[in-house]
Amino acid sequence: MNNEEFERVFSGHRQRLRAMLGLRMDPRLRERIDISDILQEAYLEAHRRRGEYDANQMPPYLWLRMIAGQKLVDVHRHHLQAKKRTMLREVRMMERGMPEASSIDLAAELADSMTSVTKAVIRAEVRLKVEEALSQLQAIDREVLALRHFEQLTNAEVAQVLNLSPTAASNRYVRAIKKLRDALPSDISGEAI
Repeated sequence: MNNEEFERVFSGHRQRLRAMLGLRMDPRLRERIDISDILQEAYLEAHRRRGEYDANQMPPYLWLRMIAGQKLVDVHRHHLQAKKRTMLREVRMMERGMPEASSIDLAAELADSMTSVTKAVIRAEVRLKVEEALSQLQAIDREVLALRHFEQLTNAEVAQVLNLSPTAASNRYVRAIKKLRDALPSDISGEAI
């Protein structure tokens, strides 16, 4: 793959890679690490290894996803598993002197956003129920759902990523959806899935 082809392929998949990294990045790292930095590292590594692509027999997105995933693992390992000083050992200093919101200003803001507050509460309740339902699934079933719905991989791509046959990947997906629907209350499962 020459430089021009590589740039076109990477640019075409940049948003999907960004979404994949955002989905899989440990929340504790989000304030400290910018996804764009990991994406840039993945770009440089893929560019360096672009000669390997042709021999790989892998669709371009899956090859780039694999490299970006490796970079994300490196970041997690460096920041979360290192024995030396890590962000997990740091203590954030509390800000002092922040003025309190006046009751008048607070009331005005709440009144202006009352519908969004109500929707936020409902959304939080639904999210909790979905999280509980997802926790009842096997890890591989959650992964199949993440790959299909959030990363928008095809069934064949999911099969390749998880080293399954396409039939097995499809069966896992169908069973995971059914288990999730069965675990959710009927008022949520109809609109969430």
